[in-house]
Amino acid sequence: MQACHLAARDIACRRGDRLLFKGLSFSLQGGEALHLAGPNGIGKSSLIRILAGLLRPFAGAVDREGALALSDERLALDGHQPLGAALAFWRRIDGSAEGGADFGLEDLLDVPVRYLSTGQRKRAALARVAASQAAIWLLDEPLNGLDTQWAAVAQDRIAAHLAGGGAVVIASHQPLALAGVRELALREYVA
Repeated sequence: MQACHLAARDIACRRGDRLLFKGLSFSLQGGEALHLAGPNGIGKSSLIRILAGLLRPFAGAVDREGALALSDERLALDGHQPLGAALAFWRRIDGSAEGGADFGLEDLLDVPVRYLSTGQRKRAALARVAASQAAIWLLDEPLNGLDTQWAAVAQDRIAAHLAGGGAVVIASHQPLALAGVRELALREYVA
């Protein structure tokens, strides 16, 4: 896997007239995971979007080495395409191999994405990220909508990515069963 590094330096986030957090800093290397914790509305998803480069921080900077893949509430799969075609689109973009087997999607490849259940959509999004070959994964609520079995599979796949030298940032309300994950409580940075 390619070398990876992700660092946030003195990040502040403002949404409208509200300053959500300020002074937030962290650094991640390959093999490390960070769990963003805090109540709804504190800025976990906004921080994920800042790290992805989709939202400009109000202050501070993000440094990154290595490709990243994002999974958030915006499903990056064409709802009108069968799941197999939607995943194949991303394999062509990412230059990656077949994906999806790890997430039990084989029997769903001919089903249009819009007809998938919440848990099936989440598994498809995670399969897309896992197949991307990106060193840094940004996962916003990756376990939402997953039953116990698939939540365990998802966490096993995240652990395998970390063991392979990848880095992961996870915003989640659910407890994580990942060894060595550091927690960053956004409550400590509320403006």
